[in-house]
This record gives sequence, structure tokens and C-alpha cells, in this order.
Amino acid sequence: MQKILYNLQELILASGSPRRRSFFQDLGLDFRVVVAAIEEKPQPAEKPVVYIERLAREKAENVAEQYPDHWIVAADTVVCCDDSILEKPVDDEDALKMLMRLRGREHVVRSSVCLLHKTKSVVDVCSVATQVKFWHFTEDMARHYVQTGEPMDKAGSYGIQGQGAFLVREIIGSYSNVVGMPLVECVEMFIRHGVVEG
Repeated sequence: MQKILYNLQELILASGSPRRRSFFQDLGLDFRVVVAAIEEKPQPAEKPVVYIERLAREKAENVAEQYPDHWIVAADTVVCCDDSILEKPVDDEDALKMLMRLRGREHVVRSSVCLLHKTKSVVDVCSVATQVKFWHFTEDMARHYVQTGEPMDKAGSYGIQGQGAFLVREIIGSYSNVVGMPLVECVEMFIRHGVVEG
């Protein structure tokens, strides 16, 4: 496969997300995966942007403890509706409840990316927001979608890149952000810090 980007320095993806891994593989990047071990829970009254920026940074810092001489990239994505944070569902009923709350409405998908190099004292964080509008699908459709199992590891209980695409009437902004990694901003970070070249 033809590479699009070439590594100038070693890169670690601090995420177990198969979607983020696939994005990097598609670009031709050489990287290893080291999953961060942190608690992902908002603090009282913490705003969504503050929350995801904190989590992205904490994930990168967690992995950097083991790999201080490497570039670490970490990300966090949440779905926001009425100032509420919708993360991954805890069970099928929770997934259905989220989908019905989003039905026929607009919501915002927010992601933060952190690029960190501990030894070089570099911490670069950016956030991206994408507006997503669902159509007024039926509750049976939502229930059948939940039964596929796809919503269970996804913020907001849907995957725009999978079967959940049928839920989405319109998006305004970055598609890759809705999947879980705002690629343009991520690649710009890599280039800015000399981690990759095209």
C-alpha cells in the first residue's frame, strides 16, 4: 500500500480504539499502540471541552510515564446534547435511551487530541466540534440497531462509519471527528512538531 505520510520520529497511539488505529494505518504511519490506564469520568460541573481536553492530556501523560522519549498521541471523543455529555452506553437500555434522546435533533460531537513528548516538554492540545443531525427514525429501528451490538463501544451509542450511518441526516464539520479522530488537525500537529512528513 502506498504511504501518504512518513514517520520522522517514533509514534505511540495511546488508544485501544480500532477506528483510530485504522485511520493511522490508512495514512501509512508506523506506530505502536499502548492503551492508557486512566479513569474517564467528568468532574462536577466540568464543561465538555474542558473534560475531553483533560482526558486526552491525561491519557498521553499516563503513557509517557513509560515512554518519556517518544511522541505520544491521545484523543477523547464525546457526544454533547443539551449541555450533557453522552459517552459509551453501559447496557442496551442505556444505548436505546441515548438514541431516542438524539432522534430528530441536532447534537455536537467533540474530540480533543493531545500530542505530547515528555523529555522535550511538548504538550499540544486541540479540540474540534462537529454538528450532527439525526432524522426521526422509529424506536423499533433504534432497538434493532442496538441489537447489532455496534453502539456499545461508541460515544452517543452510534457509529457514523458503520451501520449507524442510517441515523444521520446531516453533518456540518469534520467527518473523521465524528468517527473519533479529527484527522486534519492531528496531521497538522504531527507536521508542526516534525513527527511526520508527506
